[in-house]
Amino acid sequence: MPAAKQILCIDVGGSGLKAAVITPRGRYVAKRVRIKTPKQRKPRQIVAALVRLVAPLGTYDHVTIGFPGAVKHGKVISAPNFGTEDWKGFALAAAMQKKLKKPVKLLNDADVQGLAVIKGKGLELVCTLGTGFGTAWFRDGELMPHMDLAHLAMHPKNDFDVVVGDATRRKIGSARWNKRIKKLIAVLQTVFNYDHLYLGGGNSSDVTFKLPRNVTIVSNDAGMEGGAFAWKHPRK
Repeated sequence: MPAAKQILCIDVGGSGLKAAVITPRGRYVAKRVRIKTPKQRKPRQIVAALVRLVAPLGTYDHVTIGFPGAVKHGKVISAPNFGTEDWKGFALAAAMQKKLKKPVKLLNDADVQGLAVIKGKGLELVCTLGTGFGTAWFRDGELMPHMDLAHLAMHPKNDFDVVVGDATRRKIGSARWNKRIKKLIAVLQTVFNYDHLYLGGGNSSDVTFKLPRNVTIVSNDAGMEGGAFAWKHPRK
């Protein structure tokens, strides 16, 4: 397969769908475009919306899609905020490859964001705070097998996805939500003993407390930029 030179990077989010064409070095070739995520979030509607989204972006030779759920071998395993019953087993990579006529990689959205922000040294954890809660785990720059940490219980009735998700943030207010994020960081440090934690996603900008030295808030655009790095050889 020819080397990737211009990668169409797509970020599928609970509130918006974004895309841009980016070089393997992270330079934007075409300006980012964005539309609202359709209210009907079944595979057929999302695929159609993505095709419309990327139509004005010009030429590209490879495609990376960051999806908010567990994915494997180009297929969706779970889609907590889109309806797992509709998405489970759906071959999104193949469906988009058929539409766009280019090689397509499908990754978890937190994994994609992590590829853009990690330093490549030690144990690095990337968490996205958005509609739900996403995570990616790296060791010396290598992406580890995806773990759906969002569905670990943090409360007798709710998992991380619910406890720190966007619906809960709007319901309980910023002050209480920040207390939960602070507690979450402490739990993750204990469990993972990470060298560095990166917080991304649309709600990371709402974190107001002073963070530990080994915790950094990163740009939400990394959710697309990492898509360009997905076609490079793993970092060493």
